[in-house]
Amino acid sequence: MNYEQIVDLLKEHNQEQLLRYYEELSDEGKKKLLSQIEKVDWSLLDMVKEHGTDAVRGVIKPLDAVEITEIEKNKEAYYQTGLKAIKAGKVGAVLLAGGQGTRLGSDKPKGMFNIGLTRDLFIFEQLMENTKKVVEAAGVWVPFYIMTSDKNHNDTVSFFEEHDYFGYSKEHIKFFMQEMAPSVDFDGKLLLEAKDSLSLSPNGNGGWFSSMQRSGVIEDAKARGVEWLNIFAVDNVLQKIADPLFVGAVLDKGYISGAKVVRKNAPQERVGVLCLEDGKPSIVEYYEMTEEMVTSRREDGELTYAFGVILNYLFRIDELEKIVGQKLQTHIVEKKIPYIDDKGVLVKPEVPNGYKFETLILDMIHLFDNCLPYEVVREQEFAPIKNPTGVDSVESARELLQNNGVVL
Repeated sequence: MNYEQIVDLLKEHNQEQLLRYYEELSDEGKKKLLSQIEKVDWSLLDMVKEHGTDAVRGVIKPLDAVEITEIEKNKEAYYQTGLKAIKAGKVGAVLLAGGQGTRLGSDKPKGMFNIGLTRDLFIFEQLMENTKKVVEAAGVWVPFYIMTSDKNHNDTVSFFEEHDYFGYSKEHIKFFMQEMAPSVDFDGKLLLEAKDSLSLSPNGNGGWFSSMQRSGVIEDAKARGVEWLNIFAVDNVLQKIADPLFVGAVLDKGYISGAKVVRKNAPQERVGVLCLEDGKPSIVEYYEMTEEMVTSRREDGELTYAFGVILNYLFRIDELEKIVGQKLQTHIVEKKIPYIDDKGVLVKPEVPNGYKFETLILDMIHLFDNCLPYEVVREQEFAPIKNPTGVDSVESARELLQNNGVVL
């Protein structure tokens, strides 16, 4: 689009404020801003008007998990099945690492945060150490894909290069960037983060597969013979990656996807629960659960909705390709968004001042015909780092790592 077409587009959507500094920009800056405006998904703005209306859920029913007792009984069979698939190069790993460590007091990628006490130990490093355990057991490198964002890509790649990929094979690591979405104020006006740039942020972890396709790395995976992708978040430093037991259970039972889950430590624990919705797998967030769902119990006394997801999934690539064209729900989230004001000054608000738009991987689950909930021992596989102190913090993760023999 040329300048006149962009002007007409902005008038149509009542967003002319985006060009308030246009005449001050260099030719390069003008080109950059017009290009960003051209890529805006204007349907997102309709969500601001609809914000606050509840999405209608289908009929929710419990979904039984493969519990630890059953896993123990079939441990050897699951392990051998999973290890065979990994040895054959059929399993790849996808690390979702597009965010910053803002809540930890860092403006760098979250994976660069140092969790060591007597030595340097970075989150990225611990995740690579976890992966190298299965590499050692299988005798092959697991293809490893790292999703970054426009905000942290260069820092992430440089960090891995600086640390020699933490002993992992460089040839088996590929980086790709997730897509970005614009931010708006509470009135639905698009914000600028610089005079020549929209305020853009990563569009949530739900776009990971479409981003793999757009970047071309999915073709790299398929060329290597990868059939399954294990997707996981950057902040759980205790998780097992490309876990042969998990892979084997999903394969042996003939499922097309799987999700690691932990038994809830209390009925009100703030975790999403894997259920059935209208007969298909679905994740119901803790704030969507009715009081009856929260307190309901089975005949054996266990919670009916007992298992929370920990953002560690296994998907078949061919099944992902079938659903990639289906539109995921977009979530609108209140955030503190830095912006350029009317005087051209950068403002960093201390309270939420607008909305960001995100798609979430948990919404992908409902697009699959089945998903196997696979229970893991919380104390051995779940140490999320979301806060500096308290629950799910650097402190709690350090304690769990030490309890599992990791020297900090």
